[in-house]
Amino acid sequence: MSTNERYTILKDIIKIYLPEDVAIEAVSEESHFINELNINSAHLVDIVLDVEDAFDIRLENEDMDQMQTVKDALQIIDNKLS
Repeated sequence: MSTNERYTILKDIIKIYLPEDVAIEAVSEESHFINELNINSAHLVDIVLDVEDAFDIRLENEDMDQMQTVKDALQIIDNKLS
């Protein structure tokens, strides 16, 4: 699976939890989940669970703490898959 494919899957997951005032087009690798995308902490947990299911990986608490941006999430996914 390429990085682009992982990014596309991750964006599809994030799209579900975006508030109405944030368009999916606003999501980039540099987007901060809470500060820029207005995703609340409960939805961030849902994103983590969906990522675990989509990529068949297990994320630890440290991983969740480090997952501030979309790019962080991609790096964590890459690390878990390697």
